Amino acid sequence: LAAVAATGCARQSEAPARPMNILYIMTDDHTAQMMSCYDTRYASTPNLDRIAAEGVRFTNSFVANSLSGPSRACMLTGKHSHKNGFYVNTTCVFDNTQQTFPKLLQQAGYETAVVGKWHLESLPTGFDHWEIVPGQGDYYNPDFIRQTGDTVRSEGYITNLITDKSLDWLRSGRDPEKPFCLLVHHKAQHRNWMADTCNLALYEELDFPLPDTFFDDYEGRPAAAAQEMSIMKDMDLIYDLKMWRPDKRSRLKGTYEAFVGRMNPEQRAAWDRFYTPLIEEFYRRNPQGRELAQWKFTRYMRDYMKVLKSLDDNVGRLLDYLDESGLAENTLVVYTSDQGFYMGEHGWFDKRFMYEESFRTPLVMRLPGGARGDIVEMVQNIDYAPTLLDAAGVEVPDGMDGVSLQPLFRSGKARGWRTSLYYQYYDYPAVGSVRAHYGIRTDRYKLIHWFGPGADGDPDIDFWELYDLRKDPCEVHNVYEERGYLPIRRELARLLAEKRGELGIR
Repeated sequence: LAAVAATGCARQSEAPARPMNILYIMTDDHTAQMMSCYDTRYASTPNLDRIAAEGVRFTNSFVANSLSGPSRACMLTGKHSHKNGFYVNTTCVFDNTQQTFPKLLQQAGYETAVVGKWHLESLPTGFDHWEIVPGQGDYYNPDFIRQTGDTVRSEGYITNLITDKSLDWLRSGRDPEKPFCLLVHHKAQHRNWMADTCNLALYEELDFPLPDTFFDDYEGRPAAAAQEMSIMKDMDLIYDLKMWRPDKRSRLKGTYEAFVGRMNPEQRAAWDRFYTPLIEEFYRRNPQGRELAQWKFTRYMRDYMKVLKSLDDNVGRLLDYLDESGLAENTLVVYTSDQGFYMGEHGWFDKRFMYEESFRTPLVMRLPGGARGDIVEMVQNIDYAPTLLDAAGVEVPDGMDGVSLQPLFRSGKARGWRTSLYYQYYDYPAVGSVRAHYGIRTDRYKLIHWFGPGADGDPDIDFWELYDLRKDPCEVHNVYEERGYLPIRRELARLLAEKRGELGIR
């Protein structure tokens, strides 16, 4: 990133540096466990890995609020949720008059665009071009809201369509004389993991060992015990796992029927050809207990990987275009997700918790002529806005909670870098039934405070958890009440209070 900064001592004969283009690719609910440059146990993601191989991989990348809309607001503003005003999916509307990094890039002469998932309730501002899906969007034949104010259905599979529309803008929709910032926001990997018809038969031979914590008993962790995101109990056989039959019922059956009802005859025929034998075999076997749990986990993993195959292929299309057009030599490429996700750890799917799998998010960046390798410092999605401004040579304004990652690109090690991260989740009661909580994480320890009134008969909660991540990386042993951890607990409580004071949280 330092390479893009203008220098006052440059010789007059030197041509001024060209402003750096920015291609920011973000997915929904893609987790580091399912990206092969982070974890080779399950998925293969060669195109995502290209970005890491030709740039940097952040090995300690986190979010500030593990939920789609709030995470996007943090990314756009560089501010924590309580400052940008969008802290829950259920009732918030993003204030689109506030300062965002695309607006600042526009003011500096950039052409800006966003294509795909927006999920902030208000319409985008700060973009010369935008085309977004309503809400979560649909995997098949999705609607797109356009700047003209109309909503148009596009025929095809959403991951392909978002990429097509992004490439169209890069090729012919922008002013080639201006630097650009394009945000490509995918629906994938969001629930309910409906694969493209060309990938339906993939990975059917694969089985997966259950995570060690799959049958977690949540001892000493009442908030973890109260969640409603269990693969065994809460993952819907029809909606999530596609085991539709006319005589079977489930809470989300109608929603699934609406999804498949969007398919054209060719798509639906391919879908039914694949799923009909699986449905017949499932109800014939009628698995129960732990056998059912294993079956649900396996189907979930296979579906997730099929959706991921389309995503990785389409990231490859974007990277290939940059190479073929000559843009790669002057374009910063960023890939990340709006948060992590549970792939059976603690028996869960979904996100929301401050536990590692959803708190962490993959982050890789490729900067022409920039650093390569791993960056181990703790970074957070509030850092994206100042980093992208810095890459463009635009001054980072006061008031952002995040900081530019530029020093880490210079040397791979930055003096005085942060040693702790603050997290807060607000969205309760809501899907998943995860209680509100906040906390602080250092390189070794994590302190979490669960708080607030119950709902629908749930009790009020005021409870603390402390984890020694070195000894207990799976976070199953709450040591908050253990006498040996009392000094650490006190120090973390001091750091947490200090951080909340800095952020203006009472």
